[in-house]
Amino acid sequence: MHCYSSCSFFSPVGFKNKSFVFILLLSLWSSACRQSQPKENPQSGNAKTSVKKDSVAVATRQDTAKVVKPDSTKIAATAPKAEKSDSVKKTAGLPGWPVKGPEPLPGAILPDNRIIAFYGNPLSKGMGILGELEPEQMFAKLDKEVAAWQKADPNTPVKPAFHVIVVTAQGKPGPGGKYRLRMSDFVAERVMGWAEQKNALVFLDIQIGQSTLQEEIPRLAKFLQHPNVHLGIDAEFALKAGQVPGKRVGTFDAKDINYASQFLANLAQEHNLPPKVLVVHRFTQRMITNYRNIKLDPRVQIVMHMDGWGNKTLKSDSYYHYIQKEPVQFTGFKLFYKNDVRKKGWKLMQPEEVLQLNPKPLYIQYQ
Repeated sequence: MHCYSSCSFFSPVGFKNKSFVFILLLSLWSSACRQSQPKENPQSGNAKTSVKKDSVAVATRQDTAKVVKPDSTKIAATAPKAEKSDSVKKTAGLPGWPVKGPEPLPGAILPDNRIIAFYGNPLSKGMGILGELEPEQMFAKLDKEVAAWQKADPNTPVKPAFHVIVVTAQGKPGPGGKYRLRMSDFVAERVMGWAEQKNALVFLDIQIGQSTLQEEIPRLAKFLQHPNVHLGIDAEFALKAGQVPGKRVGTFDAKDINYASQFLANLAQEHNLPPKVLVVHRFTQRMITNYRNIKLDPRVQIVMHMDGWGNKTLKSDSYYHYIQKEPVQFTGFKLFYKNDVRKKGWKLMQPEEVLQLNPKPLYIQYQ
């Protein structure tokens, strides 16, 4: 059984024998560019080169990149403490669930809320719903999804979120040879502005290519210091030297996830923040290794997120094999507006159908 990759949007990673185009602009964003916030085909720009010489951050125009269908597979193979939520109660008797972990600290989002997130990048119409529509249209669509989930599960409050890719894997090595492209700060800042309007959460997502979490996460600290900003890490695009994103599926080990979790925990401690949420994308067995060694910390809430696309049976089976059978802490489930309906007879799963999964996902992402 196979689901396929959402792949990176600025270059056609995951695509074999396809052209790769992107624009590198040598000047920083001017203040006028920042204030204009163009709605479509935004100008690219250099961001700060604060870490290494090879870490030039660029945003590129989507209309300069050839978007093709993926060639690689995103497999899914085979407050005061209240009473525990229904989602936690109903896992009783399920092997490994509910996970024995730290009690939620004050201000923790999970397990007493459900997050409904729109995924993508405001500079790209091809990467996800976050950039596909004009902001006001996108906001209205998100409001509709939030209402649908609240109706489907009235006992679990819903929090809207924007999940934005700020480091995207590339099919070519690029200036630093890391097969990844860092976005200008403008991208995160723009989405954080949207979140302020909508009283929403923000997730900054990173696809490291041949870089490391140790190189990519610290430069996001200035954003993660905000109470409503959280982190996503995508194992699909975490490759070793000699491996090219899109030509094979990457992997994270427990030690990688523990690094990301510890970084967030330290940040929360230092700045007196409520617990952070760490979303880990997964859709194959090998994408996450040594899951039993993942360490839980009350300052960080880890979501193992089933990220593959396909029909209902395929997605449900994938959730069972890679999320339910390897318990970590909390669970997520991704819905693709296009890929989940790309074949005859396929239909987008509705909230009531997703809620039949056990454990019930508390993080839902739409692409």
